[in-house]
Amino acid sequence: MTIGARLTYFANALEQRLSTALVWLGDAIGFLSRTAWPLVDLLIRIWIGKSALVLSVLISTDWTTVVRMAEGSYPIPDLSLGSTALLSQVYWLTAVSLILGLATRVGAAVLLALTVASHIRVAALDLNLFWIALLAYYVLLGADRLSLDRLLSQGLKNSPLPRAGALITLLDAMRPALTGIYLLSLRVALMLTLLLAGGHMATAMMTATPEIHAWLPVRSATRLFGNEGIALALLIGSGLATRATALLAVVMIGYHKMIGGDMSLPFYWTVLLLLLVAKGPGPFSLDGAVLAGLRRSVPELSGEPPSSFESLPRVVIVGAGFGGIACARALRHAPASVTLIDRQNYHLFQPLLYQVATAALSSADIAIPIRAIFRDQFNAKVMLATVTGINTERREVLADGLKLPYDYLVIATGATHSYFGHDAWAPFAPGLKRVDDATLVRGRVLEAFERAEVAASEEERRRLLSFVIVGGGPTGVELAGAIAELARVGMAKDFRNFDPATAEIILVQAGPRLLPAFPESLSEIARRSLADTGVKVFLNSKVRLIDADGVLVNDERIDARTVLWAAGVAASPAAKWLNTEADKAGRVKVQGDLSVPHLPDVYVIGDTALTHSWKGQPVPGLAQAAKQGGVFVAKVIRAKLRGDPVSLVFSYRHMGSLATIGRKSAVADFGFVRLRGTMAWWLWGTVHVVLLVGSRNRVAVVLNWIWSYVTYRASTRLITGSSPQTP
Repeated sequence: MTIGARLTYFANALEQRLSTALVWLGDAIGFLSRTAWPLVDLLIRIWIGKSALVLSVLISTDWTTVVRMAEGSYPIPDLSLGSTALLSQVYWLTAVSLILGLATRVGAAVLLALTVASHIRVAALDLNLFWIALLAYYVLLGADRLSLDRLLSQGLKNSPLPRAGALITLLDAMRPALTGIYLLSLRVALMLTLLLAGGHMATAMMTATPEIHAWLPVRSATRLFGNEGIALALLIGSGLATRATALLAVVMIGYHKMIGGDMSLPFYWTVLLLLLVAKGPGPFSLDGAVLAGLRRSVPELSGEPPSSFESLPRVVIVGAGFGGIACARALRHAPASVTLIDRQNYHLFQPLLYQVATAALSSADIAIPIRAIFRDQFNAKVMLATVTGINTERREVLADGLKLPYDYLVIATGATHSYFGHDAWAPFAPGLKRVDDATLVRGRVLEAFERAEVAASEEERRRLLSFVIVGGGPTGVELAGAIAELARVGMAKDFRNFDPATAEIILVQAGPRLLPAFPESLSEIARRSLADTGVKVFLNSKVRLIDADGVLVNDERIDARTVLWAAGVAASPAAKWLNTEADKAGRVKVQGDLSVPHLPDVYVIGDTALTHSWKGQPVPGLAQAAKQGGVFVAKVIRAKLRGDPVSLVFSYRHMGSLATIGRKSAVADFGFVRLRGTMAWWLWGTVHVVLLVGSRNRVAVVLNWIWSYVTYRASTRLITGSSPQTP
């Protein structure tokens, strides 16, 4: 390769890396704006509302107290504006408006008018800019998503109220322009403040323009930034590297406070600077001009769909589990048309499926429509269909009579129950892989208690209150602990003819210990924790038979009306579709890049794949493994789309294992550290909430958990559908 060719190659590689970095940076900023800013917006509104409530109370009690307590914190109203009773009511109503986000613009406008009218009283307090800037934000732009305004806007837009729809449509259309104007005004105000605060000309300028100084917090800026304020002013005013500059200013405020410097109102400065971090400088800035140029040279940054998808390479992903979703998301900026196929229209968070089965959560709390996930990904489309086969010669996926051509194929179809050749047991011992499974299990568990209330004999009641779970892995352990907790505390005092706490929960494990993937010490802790909740654990016990009356464990018969299966899984029929080699569980044996031998553009990930990419060991069938595989395959496909040579090898990084046993009891293994008890339980809950897809699901799960924890009551004790009892 000549020197010129090498330079061209390295230049192209550098350009690609820079484009990728810019895309990821844009994604990160967009993610923070969508997720973090609504919460920050709510907190700011609560803070402003709290200030207004304090003034409302103080005005109605003692005006002297208002002047003494509010000085340095709030804009003090002028009593000439009206009576104290009227002012108190006005402040109270505006506080409620801002906190709830109801008629936010009106409430903020009233507070802004009061602030401007009372500026003479607060000029010496260095507060005007902060209050006016924050209130003007809500007057122009309104509240964010966590508000009643946003919640009701769609309904009001289509309501019969006169002019409501037109007004909301107009405000939505004006939002981008108003945002740009507001951000420009804020930057100019901060620039003037910092210029006045820095350098030797500050005193002369303040003397020459006292009316400007009366509205700007120059005093606090001088103490905070000094001469450095000039550089900050030029960067913020021109809108160059605005987010980085604002963050630097926040760090300077923190440093000033750390060394014990004399500060004036650091909190207010921090709020305004973080607003610039969240919203950026706006279009009227050097950053905006640079971004516009980058969007022309890097189309992925534009966020707009191409004019046609017909000429783009076709990536077909079968399965919308953890792996399929991760792969499709990682291809969001790839020059490809992505089609995601699943037989369900929702993505299910399987790690919490057992809580649906034990009435702790609703199925809607852990599932989200697939189309909602990819609503804003222009190169992805979702198809509801059942795949029946794959024609690798013609490169087509067969689904519900359709033939879908592909250039790259990713199979992420997961796994189903495996009864180790005893499929006749399935009607008597349902597994837990789908929402329908969880609903069926919940119905059987709850109906067992209902039938026990009216049982004709104590012997029949004992059979109804006997629950056998087969399999001592995480699912089996979590099921046993949840059913025990439901029986002991979740339904206390609900029945009259028996005590639910007398239910017998039996966990059967064929191996010598529970949780075989965990260290032996944690396995023993899990066994003891289950025993403390009343669960009987049978180790080294093999199930010989399951029928309508119970199970045969080794040579012992256990009469039980409810038997649940958590012992084994089998991969989907992907190996048959591809006519390739598989292991005993049906998993496709893939190569180092997760591709199928002799099919370089076909990849298999998640529970459907068998790969020894975990330090030479098989990769476990965990959500984290599927997600890592999906991201890796997307990386391989992107490299191929660019025409780069591909020599990537998948390496699984184990992030740790978690399992919960019950209330305030869990185990966690991260290799370098092992946790148990309450700390592990809190960690387990936090991790699962973070990994849930969808903000609504996270909030619903947290609220349900809080309700269950405080009240000791299961929140979703519904028996739905036809009778779930075993045949």
